Amino acid sequence: MPNLFDPITLGNVTFANRLWISPMCQYQAVNGVVGEWHHAHIGALATGGAGAIVMEATGVVPEGRISIACPGLWNQEQVEALKPIVAFAHSQGVKMGIQLAHAGRKASTMQPWADHKIATEEEGGWEAVSASPLTFHGLSQPRELTVDEIGELVAAFGQAAARAVSAGFDFVELHAAHGYLMHQFLSPLSNLRSDSYGGDFAGRTRFIKEVVGSIRANVPAGFPLTVRISATDWAENGWDIEQSVALAKELKALGVDLIDVSSGGTVHDAKIPIGPAYQTPFAERIKNEVGIAVSTVGYIETPQLAQSIVAEGKADVVMIARAALRNPRFPLLAATELEANVTWPKPIALGKPRPTK
Repeated sequence: MPNLFDPITLGNVTFANRLWISPMCQYQAVNGVVGEWHHAHIGALATGGAGAIVMEATGVVPEGRISIACPGLWNQEQVEALKPIVAFAHSQGVKMGIQLAHAGRKASTMQPWADHKIATEEEGGWEAVSASPLTFHGLSQPRELTVDEIGELVAAFGQAAARAVSAGFDFVELHAAHGYLMHQFLSPLSNLRSDSYGGDFAGRTRFIKEVVGSIRANVPAGFPLTVRISATDWAENGWDIEQSVALAKELKALGVDLIDVSSGGTVHDAKIPIGPAYQTPFAERIKNEVGIAVSTVGYIETPQLAQSIVAEGKADVVMIARAALRNPRFPLLAATELEANVTWPKPIALGKPRPTK
């Protein structure tokens, strides 16, 4: 079995190791354009030894952003702002991905630390849309997307993927988890449509499969494509692991290289048994039953736990989030603890822990 700091290849891209930085919203963009905060934030992560960094949820259209301060990838100004960030990561030997997203009914919010949740029109807010006009807890009621609008979004995802390539990204992740638009179509709890985009499994998965096709048509051959899913809604009659396995089989056939396995987000009060690596069993099942590379995420906060997941064949990649927010150079310290051979950037090499033996 491989180790955490062994390389892995997806498509035509080889990653130096299997400890990656999960996409994490920063709420610091202006009109979808990233700025100084992202240079500092991603720059710190890029000097930390991760195999890859995935940029946060990035709207493929203005209305696809989670908040008024989330990044976008619908115009050239946004592409140009991302280029130097990606280039710096590359200078450190780190691969860069970007998570393409549409928030659907969870869109048009303020930054989470604001004194109110929903952005007004004067603050830059907009009308939310979804698979069905069902309101998520505490947010505004969305409008149901028309079939023509769904087609426009399919094209928008492909166009954003092409912009990601032009910005220098090494791969794209499609966000189909955490109760955002793609997941809103997948879950029978949020999709009550009676047309070809609703109803049975085939109807509810049609949108994501069309988006995957659009992305594949807009990126070069061999360009890695990953998809983040919520393996379960943790709710009765919702999306579940059996449907996730079935979807993963279809996505693999469409050219998806890796399934990034998370969970939850459709139901605000779902009872989730959170604990160390609590989502990893879902990733392991998809890996074993589908035969596709998977990543796992969720309360994996020690090098030893991350190493055991990979070494025991439960997942091919471990994503970290909170641990990297606390310490952007967590992967370097993890490598030191695991006695893996990694190169520290010269300007910070003096910080490498001394051997204790």
